[in-house]
Amino acid sequence: MNGPAGIKDVAERASVSIGTVSNVLNRPHLVRPATRARVEAAIAELGFVRNESARQLRAGSSRVIAYVFLDASNPFFTDVARGAEDASRENGLALVMCNSNGEAGREAEYLDLLLQQRVHGVLITAADDKAPLLHSLPARGVPVVFVDRRPTDVPEWCSVGVDDIRGGEVAVTHLIDQGHRRIAFVGGPATIPQVADRHEGALRAFAAAGRPADDLVMLATEALTIAAGREAGQRFAGLPSSERPTAAFCANDLIALGLLQQLMQFGIAVPDDVAIVGYDDIDFAAAATVPLTSVRQPAQLLGRTAAELLLQEAQRDAGHVHQQIQFTPELVVRESSVISRRHARRSTGPHRQAAGRMTDAAAGRATNSAAGPQR
Repeated sequence: MNGPAGIKDVAERASVSIGTVSNVLNRPHLVRPATRARVEAAIAELGFVRNESARQLRAGSSRVIAYVFLDASNPFFTDVARGAEDASRENGLALVMCNSNGEAGREAEYLDLLLQQRVHGVLITAADDKAPLLHSLPARGVPVVFVDRRPTDVPEWCSVGVDDIRGGEVAVTHLIDQGHRRIAFVGGPATIPQVADRHEGALRAFAAAGRPADDLVMLATEALTIAAGREAGQRFAGLPSSERPTAAFCANDLIALGLLQQLMQFGIAVPDDVAIVGYDDIDFAAAATVPLTSVRQPAQLLGRTAAELLLQEAQRDAGHVHQQIQFTPELVVRESSVISRRHARRSTGPHRQAAGRMTDAAAGRATNSAAGPQR
């Protein structure tokens, strides 16, 4: 026999018809146990591997679900993928991950490739949710479910998300309750819906407390990464002490961790001089040098629920009703946002003066760092 064994070779070795071999592969419950055992033995002896490409052509789709997401360096998305993978495996499917890196062009390339590969369906946290190719997929036989999206964004499709406005409101209300008056919102770009929603939630917390919106200081970033958080930390430390916020709400945990690292490098104590709250509650949040208070999203539940909705979509049931499922976030309070009792008992005047002297020195280092070496 030349080349890999085919289904005809298996049929000859087991002395059965090609149809019987096909039934063993696809509908084993229809074959008598003795016959099935003989076919399985022939498959093992010949090293037969089914031609999945041919099966896909007959079935019209593969046994693969794809998750297209924004940032492979953010553990939040891998946690979402773990939940989606669990649901996929339970239904005999595999999950592949496609990192768009937040680039609309790269996302479009992946979607085109996935369409060619006839994937079973696509889960997506989109860089460009208005892209024509994305919106054409369902009509071309590839169901789509949006992940980490607001329900009102895609009412005609299934979606799974978290109430990020509520999450932002809870985070900043916690900081206001800790006595902070001037608070920074650190994150961006504002074109990302989740960032915009979390900022809106922060503004609602100020309004509910009867506080002026100007006391929410915007420190915009170009990305939601640790490096962007560190860069924001330099700008934060460089602010005059009279203008510097005493707390920061960050659009995600990576920004918060970068900010925390940079402030500590400048000698600014967290939480005694600056309190920090992040968002997502990734595993690294609890393991930070100062354990990070964060707004928890049920990432694995998001992924599992999205995959289950996608499997329902893939059945193409005429009675299928699109669902937009929204989960409620939860604030997990740790050391980064709660001033120690010993520190709180100190007199307010001397503490504020000491903090001012220390952070003014930090501001000088931050300015020099941003300017580069002096010639």
